[in-house]
Amino acid sequence: MTVDIKKSRENLENEHKRLTLELEQLGTTVPSSEERREGSPFGKREEEATVTLELEKRLALENRIRQELARVEHALKKIKEGTYGFCDNCGQPIDPERLEALPQASLCLKCKEQQAKNARGKPPTG
Repeated sequence: MTVDIKKSRENLENEHKRLTLELEQLGTTVPSSEERREGSPFGKREEEATVTLELEKRLALENRIRQELARVEHALKKIKEGTYGFCDNCGQPIDPERLEALPQASLCLKCKEQQAKNARGKPPTG
């Protein structure tokens, strides 16, 4: 089985559009100060804590989308450069079935597993 570059490019471009739209929608759902609910029975602190929590959740989601968008853009760049389908780490071909399932994959399974092991072995930061 070989990698269908045309199909991969199409899938990546569609994913890029979807992620970009999702980011735009997140930006338009930021509540203004006038839209926040007033008169919480627990006082202003509870309301501020709720707003802060919602903002943190939205920022975490936005960060995840941006990271995924960067992976998609990297894969599209690799297609343009002619290096799509090869592992960024070891240079070996990435299994076509992996690319079919995850077109933005930039590591072969062996390198991805090693990356995951290294990440688990690191002590927590902070």
